[in-house]
This record gives sequence, C-alpha cells and structure tokens, in this order.
Amino acid sequence: MDLGLKNAQVVITGASAGIGLACAHAFAEAGANLTLVARHPVNLAAAATDLRSRHGVAVETVPMDMADSHAVTDLMDRCAEASVLVNNAGAAPTGSIETVDEAAWRTAWDVKVFGYINATRAMLRHMYARRRGVIVNVIGGGVLNRYDYVCGTAGNAALAAFTNAVGSHSTDHGVRVVGVHPPPTRTERYFALARSRAKERLGDESRWQETLPDLPFGRLGEPGEVAALIVFAASTQATYLSGTCITMDGGLAHR
Repeated sequence: MDLGLKNAQVVITGASAGIGLACAHAFAEAGANLTLVARHPVNLAAAATDLRSRHGVAVETVPMDMADSHAVTDLMDRCAEASVLVNNAGAAPTGSIETVDEAAWRTAWDVKVFGYINATRAMLRHMYARRRGVIVNVIGGGVLNRYDYVCGTAGNAALAAFTNAVGSHSTDHGVRVVGVHPPPTRTERYFALARSRAKERLGDESRWQETLPDLPFGRLGEPGEVAALIVFAASTQATYLSGTCITMDGGLAHR
C-alpha cells in the first residue's frame, strides 16, 4: 500500500522513546524524512543514528522542552514545510485530586496540553497557507476517566475536545487534524506509571503487576502497533479522516 509519505517531512515530538520513537521508525519505513523533538539530546542522537542507519532517511534532532511556548513557535516556523506533525510529548503524574498538587498539575499540562495546543496553532498557520498537511495528536486514555490518574485523564479529555473542534474546521483549509487514543502500551513510561500507582495504592512499587487492568488479548499494546495506526492516519490513504479521535484499546473501555 502506497502511503504517499515518501520524502515527506515529518515532525515528531516526544520522539526519543516509546510511541514517539516507534512512530519515527514507521514513518522512516514509509520513506519520510524526520525532525525529532525531545528533551534529552543523548537519547535523540542515538535514535537519529539508528534511524539513518536502518532506513537511509534524513533525520534532524531538536532537543527542547515543549513547555517553552516561544521555542515551540520557533520550531514550527523552522519546519514550516512539514507535511505531518505528530504531537506526542508529555507525561502526567499518577494520583488523585488529593495527591496531585497545583504545581505538578500545571507542569504536566504545560508540556502536553499547552504543548499540543501551541504546536498545532503554530503549524496550522503554515499548513493553512499552502492548504495541505496533517496533524496527529497522540492523546491517550480513550474514554477511561481514572480517578488515580486525574491530571492525565483531564488533560486527555481536553485534548480530545480540542482535536474534535479544530479538526472539524481545518478541512475548510485543506488540512486534517486527527487524534489517537493508544491502549496501555509496553513502554517504560507505562511501567513507571504502574510502579507509581502500586506505591500509592499498595505501598510497594514492586507489586505493579497487580495494578494492571484486565487487558484485551491478555497483553499490553506494542508501540509499533500504535505507530502503524498513526502513520496510516497521516497518510494519503486516510484523506477523509479529520476532527475525530480513534480509540485503539481492544475494547478495554467496554469490558
């Protein structure tokens, strides 16, 4: 299947590990050139070297914090010709309304919620001007509203509504905005959340497996599975897809 991504320029935030890194490999396999954004320059450099070696594509790395709104705008201006933006950076703490204080809540939302919003706003100016482009927001959570992950749950709900609202009108300018809700995915980030949840709930982070939900297929999702959906959503095979969020949870929300 031709995904229409050969030589496309793709910007991926949170690209040094997990789903973001899996997206980088999946887009590179489709022939796209990459701009990878994350906070850790060493991890970015290692990822870029591996991607160039495996796929023979051009890879630029940008170490930066997506909470810095001025840096986000500058980056999108530098990448004005990008065909695809994948918003993926960000991590929210586990905990309830009693345990997540305002400082932690604001820090998490500055990176993910406002990071996505600011990157989208800045990139849309360029995509609208040329009347083409795709933005994919990797959101998380689906319709599961978890009390023990209230900061992340609330942020994900905000980003889903944001994606629906913006993507329903971006089509007037030839641009698509789509969201993806990944399943519980086998990443170090997910295991860190599970350990944190076990420590809060059970007093012992080594009991993290006891906090896992009743998983569809008896397993976590794989980063590559999520990346494949994201690449398809960004491709020329999905040109009528906008203003919607795809929940990829194996039916977990309905179990």
